[in-house]
Amino acid sequence: MKRAIFPGTFDPFTIGHYSVVKRALTFMDEVVIGIGINENKNTYFPIEKRVDMIQKLYQNEPRIKVVPYGCLTIDFAKQMNAEFIVRGIRTVKDFEYEETIADINRKLANIETILLFTEPEMTCISSTIVRELLGYNKDISMFLPEGMEI
Repeated sequence: MKRAIFPGTFDPFTIGHYSVVKRALTFMDEVVIGIGINENKNTYFPIEKRVDMIQKLYQNEPRIKVVPYGCLTIDFAKQMNAEFIVRGIRTVKDFEYEETIADINRKLANIETILLFTEPEMTCISSTIVRELLGYNKDISMFLPEGMEI
């Protein structure tokens, strides 16, 4: 069975994230959405809320698991018995960062990273921007997957 983790803070989980998961399911048997707990990040939603929102979104998809984690991503991948890490790429800047991390993960844990390029119409969408809009009470529904409850 091919299992991948899709790690991130997902604060909040956007249509871009949703697209990456949907596409990963075309070549993976299972995707574990790993919600990283990072004390250095100021998150808008508490970890419990992020887990709950994403679990509800995928409640009818048995090939998706949603799990919070507070360790190195490669250690989380080992805990989940995942052979792959799936990441989304929006820009060249994202690519440069992800390439470096992928090289380190391969050296340390012999785990492969699969990079999926974001569809052009979604390259401007990031959790950071969506959080900022949310902070100003703007309607963010166009940036969230259909059925996502905030």
